Amino acid sequence: MRVLVVEDEEFLADMIVSGLRRAELTVDIAHSSRAALDRLRRDAYDVLVLDRDLPGLHGDEVFRHVVEQGLPTRVLQLTAAGPDGLQGPGADDRLIKPFAYEVLRDRVLALGRRARSDRPPVIERAGVRVDTGRRLALRDGRPLALSRNEFGVLEVLLRAQGTVVSGDELIEEVWEEHPSYRTNAVRVTLGTLRAKLGDPPVIEAVPGAGYRMGVGAEPGGGGGG
Repeated sequence: MRVLVVEDEEFLADMIVSGLRRAELTVDIAHSSRAALDRLRRDAYDVLVLDRDLPGLHGDEVFRHVVEQGLPTRVLQLTAAGPDGLQGPGADDRLIKPFAYEVLRDRVLALGRRARSDRPPVIERAGVRVDTGRRLALRDGRPLALSRNEFGVLEVLLRAQGTVVSGDELIEEVWEEHPSYRTNAVRVTLGTLRAKLGDPPVIEAVPGAGYRMGVGAEPGGGGGG
């Protein structure tokens, strides 16, 4: 589950992020609305923990971006106590400050389950098609015999819609028992997955960043890694 925390109070933001990472969630942080908008344009998130009362560009603008772009991201709004805190656009859930961390964690987990249940069961890019309900994967109509981890990596990359996914994020999303981030588990799995997908390559390595699903490259392209 991927979560973006948007909170300008750094101590509170760090507390939330640290707690959610202890719950084995993949968490990014933004301290302003503009930083949050950059993240949302670049990456896909299951849940957005959004402080409404941000300085400069108001948090409501971030919420409007989620709605206008039709993002599947569920929004947990953090707001001040009092009648003003209950105004504004309706998020999926809302917490009044101050709050207990355990309550926030449980709300985030619940929203994440809802976000995942809303995901389309069939996703496709560059001639690669994955049916998550039936656990089928095809390349140009050709069935692919994939292991559990290969199928999971392919699904994560497809859902990222061409944005970069790091090796750490793949481990968090796919592996049931997380191997050390220093192992070559991701590299080995990607190697066998690429071989099964065949040419032209569609999984690209982005040096120093991770991997992404391209739109198809000439044989021999797609980068190493």
